[in-house]
Amino acid sequence: MAESAAAVERSVFRDFVEHALSHGEMTGGFHNRNFRVSLTEAMARCVGSEPGVAVTVRRRLPDPSPVVVRTWQDESAILGALQGVLPHVPRCLGKIGDVAVHSFVEGVPLSSICGNGRPVERRLIDALAELLVQMVRVRREALPALPSGWPDNKDSRGFLRTLALRTEQQVRKPNWAQFGGLFAALGVPEDAMTSFARRVPPMARRPFSLLHTDLHRDNVIFSHEGDPLLIGVDWELATYGDPLHDLATHLVRMQYPDHQWEEVKDAWYTVMRRVRPAATNGVESDLRHYVAFERAQSVYPDVIRAAKSLGTEQGPSDLKGAAVAVRRALEAACAPLKLGRVPGLKEIQSVLRRWHAGQPGHRVRSGPAVSVQYVRPGELSDESVVEALVAEGAARAHQVFRGTGHLNTVVTVSGVQKPLVVRRRLPSADSRREPCYFDEHQVLDSIEALGGVVRAPRVLARGVSEVCEPFEVHSYAAPCPDGVKVPEPPSHPVNGLRLSEADDLVDQLCALTAIDAAALDATVGDGTFYAWLSDRLVELVDDLPKRSRQLARVLGLPDAGRLKSILSSRSVSPRKTVLLHGDLNPWNLVRDDSGRGLVIIDWEMAMVGDPLYDLVRHLHLTPHSAEVKGRMFRRWAGKLAPQYTHHWEQDVRTYRWIEIVRSAYVDLDRLVTGEGTDMPNVRRAVDSYAMTLSAAQASLGLSSARTVNSHLHLALPPGEHKPRATPARGPRAGR
Repeated sequence: MAESAAAVERSVFRDFVEHALSHGEMTGGFHNRNFRVSLTEAMARCVGSEPGVAVTVRRRLPDPSPVVVRTWQDESAILGALQGVLPHVPRCLGKIGDVAVHSFVEGVPLSSICGNGRPVERRLIDALAELLVQMVRVRREALPALPSGWPDNKDSRGFLRTLALRTEQQVRKPNWAQFGGLFAALGVPEDAMTSFARRVPPMARRPFSLLHTDLHRDNVIFSHEGDPLLIGVDWELATYGDPLHDLATHLVRMQYPDHQWEEVKDAWYTVMRRVRPAATNGVESDLRHYVAFERAQSVYPDVIRAAKSLGTEQGPSDLKGAAVAVRRALEAACAPLKLGRVPGLKEIQSVLRRWHAGQPGHRVRSGPAVSVQYVRPGELSDESVVEALVAEGAARAHQVFRGTGHLNTVVTVSGVQKPLVVRRRLPSADSRREPCYFDEHQVLDSIEALGGVVRAPRVLARGVSEVCEPFEVHSYAAPCPDGVKVPEPPSHPVNGLRLSEADDLVDQLCALTAIDAAALDATVGDGTFYAWLSDRLVELVDDLPKRSRQLARVLGLPDAGRLKSILSSRSVSPRKTVLLHGDLNPWNLVRDDSGRGLVIIDWEMAMVGDPLYDLVRHLHLTPHSAEVKGRMFRRWAGKLAPQYTHHWEQDVRTYRWIEIVRSAYVDLDRLVTGEGTDMPNVRRAVDSYAMTLSAAQASLGLSSARTVNSHLHLALPPGEHKPRATPARGPRAGR
């Protein structure tokens, strides 16, 4: 029997393949098309078999959007290594190009008698465990050569990191040009998989073996003969490494009911303990890491397949079904990839619709239906706004910036020299703990009337697109060199301001006093801002979800009633109110190294209040040296009239105190809910929460005897410290 096309008369082989592709019974999955056909007399002679024997002609599909990791490219070489160890798996009878002829495995897929999600009977679980474990008997020498840089035998941590990095190289990178903007809009960052690889913890050492890695119900044949009961097929994704990885992929892809995970794990442990005891080292501690990886990497194939399922017709087909699949993938990957909030179905449908409209060939027929309510004369037209929205869907990942309240996409439009920003309010903004008080475009229009002394984006258009989805088109805040259509992402002073930037920011804050604050909001009068701010913080604490309030109580933070009493014990001097930015963290400041100074963006949390508060809040959110802090306060006090600065020195501590207290509640809630934790400013805050809590407890005069870290694990989002559907306990006693 030959194992390559070289042993088969090429003309006979080609004729047989052509016959099979035309007349065979076709089945297939994502990567191959399989055709069941009987051997012709000529082909039977070539492969040393009998005419009429059933075989499978297997054709590998072109892979323009690769969604799987391959260790070896030639499945036939893997099948050859299995002979004698797993003799009932398919044999490769001949191969030419991307087509191979395999022996046919008699039986039916397990999925046809026991569908996904249904319980699997015990005898089948035992047979599956035997199949998984039998692979450890395949000799390493019989397998094809491994890629360079493969981890050493027993290096389980290195193997998992290799899986993550090969996912980055073979799946994420090749698809990023077409799908990167879609992933960015959904909240999956470019470095998600490399960050996962960096976080892989130390693991127990287990001897490596051959792994199938794709043993789900469609790839397991229930044998007609019953000996063996189950046979594994489709070995193209096989690899060589830690056998615990095979158990994890099997658990997830078989879609067992949750209650069966422990049963499957125990069956695997029992058989593996008998065949290769060392492979069971650290099962209880390490299985969750492989389960986390399986769910993390699945976000790429699942989202890509869902997007491609929308088709190429004028309107995307089955948009709701695709959104359900995407949300399921994001929910599974959320904890292992630290994605933060998972968008809702409506938001995902909108993202998919825009992406679909922006794909080549769709633009004319399926562009968004737009109602332009305002367009700046002389700079844009209704047509250029529509073009901007189509370009939004086609944007690459580096053009998409997702914040806690808005999705921003940098686009270029014909006839407009500089880039534009399509800005959409995210549905999650409506449920944020810290509310918005104005329509942002009103604030930006007021700032623009100052004539450029405060540098902020300009509103160029507003309207509604698609299914009643509001949008705005802003000028692009970051510098854009001549001839560059889409500039690099903006630079932010994340490690603090330079001295010239500190002076510039103070000057811009002082310039805000020229805006008639009372015309924007007359509810906060001079001298009443601290009381108003305190009431808003008390309302925030009172509105926290139950789990956040419970944990706050465990950590010693006062409830809303007690907090109101504590806050009311302080006061500040009356000062004239002005327009405030409200959230001057470093990511809301954009550098312009050409010398123009900082551009202040994201005015969505603007408010009217005490000008001292904006400066103190900025210094609370941004790391600065004592020298820079002192310089900013002195410049601020020296430039403003006394009505804005009266007794400011004694009130700095009060505003700093209330910001520390606010952070103790807001950041705790972010830890509990995961809301916004994919944003760099939020990530920085929650990563230092232990220090924030200690500072808040001290400033509130509370006991610091409680051990902060002993309770912080309770604040982790579900799934971060306990993977969903992972068996709750390890192998039973006595194993």
